Amino acid sequence: MKQLFTLVLTLTLLLPGTAGAADLLIAQAANFMPAMQEIIPAFEAETGLHAEAAYTSTGKLYGQIKNGAPFDVFLSADERRPELLYKEQLAEKPFVYAKGQLVLWSANPELGKIAWKNLVLDSRVEKISIANVETAPYGTAAMIAMKNIDIWDKVQPKLIFAQTIAQVFQYAQTKNTDAGFCAYSSMFSGKAKGGAFTVVEGAPDILQAACILKKSEHRDAAQKFADFMRSDTVQKIKAKYGYK
Repeated sequence: MKQLFTLVLTLTLLLPGTAGAADLLIAQAANFMPAMQEIIPAFEAETGLHAEAAYTSTGKLYGQIKNGAPFDVFLSADERRPELLYKEQLAEKPFVYAKGQLVLWSANPELGKIAWKNLVLDSRVEKISIANVETAPYGTAAMIAMKNIDIWDKVQPKLIFAQTIAQVFQYAQTKNTDAGFCAYSSMFSGKAKGGAFTVVEGAPDILQAACILKKSEHRDAAQKFADFMRSDTVQKIKAKYGYK
């Protein structure tokens, strides 16, 4: 248990503005980090509460919650894990807080203009970053899209697996891979300028759900945050990063 709490503390301390005791601890899927880094200050300004967030893959956060990590709210990159926690009576009823989209991005603008299903088979593309298909919903969506058109087996030798969707973009942006299956939200980063992307048609919709955890020691703060996630303020922030 000591190792678990050390891990959670390490994750939160990696983030700016996490000094002092938190009124709310949020488990946040990594793809939503840019938006959340605007949402938290807005929430704090409106409520006077102090919130901290830990960012990693949905699967890892789910595992930490199952093992007793002291989070109050879980914002997943899929619907499945919050529903599982709800069925396991570890969480209250989930709600969808965002809809994400999968794209294939390359730092090489000429490559990025090619339709995704042609680009992954292009001989100039030797390495493609993709999030872990078991723990990261965006990775799962990419795998499904490739299987749907029977190219998964052909593309697999090119794949470089990352633990989070944020890491996928990092690999592609630093040209450690020729392209990456990224979250559309990453395209709003200044680091994406100069590259190009194509929407991964055939990928399933990525509905992202959130839930309040039943072991939360800050139930009132958690409810205020859940309500805030439905506010006009958050809707505007989400739109800035390509979420619906």
